[in-house]
Amino acid sequence: MHTRSRRGILVGIVGLAALAALVVPRSRTAAAKPAPGVEPGDPPLIDLQGYNDLVAKYRGKAVMVNFWATWCQPCRSEYPIIVELSKEYGPQGLVVVGVTLDEDSDMNLVRHFLATNHPDFPNYRQRPGIDPDAFYQGINPAWRGTMPQTDFYARDGHLARFFVGDKPRDAFVQAIRFVLAVPVGQDRGGTRPTVGN
Repeated sequence: MHTRSRRGILVGIVGLAALAALVVPRSRTAAAKPAPGVEPGDPPLIDLQGYNDLVAKYRGKAVMVNFWATWCQPCRSEYPIIVELSKEYGPQGLVVVGVTLDEDSDMNLVRHFLATNHPDFPNYRQRPGIDPDAFYQGINPAWRGTMPQTDFYARDGHLARFFVGDKPRDAFVQAIRFVLAVPVGQDRGGTRPTVGN
């Protein structure tokens, strides 16, 4: 009886070990999956602090940040120009970043839009639930949420130019060449950023 009990315990232990081997990998896989509605490769969420950290990360480079949304027709028309300019001026030192203002419910449209346009630069998404006015004005005090919005940062990190609304390609080229030409550490003399034509 004692031997039989030990064998029963051994069989039970082996059975539990086999069951654990089946269950543990599944729970690890489930834990690694993103939250419902979020897919790998979706634009990471960003708030004002995250945005400021992002701009600071690229200090020493000229930066163009384009704010867009799939519900904004001028944004959709302008975005392919942004992609072209990134490819053209990236080798000259321009960093391009996109920030979408789409909501969670628009994520399928965002995925399709990015897959169609093939940007070679990172895109982020405004964190849902934050105060949009504080976000806009924290980025640029002159911005009231009009879309698209594009900001140009000189190499020293200051906001040197910005566009509110869609602009022709030539206006982008002028602003890009300007921020690429401003050397790091140049005294700004207290100048405010210039609105593009």
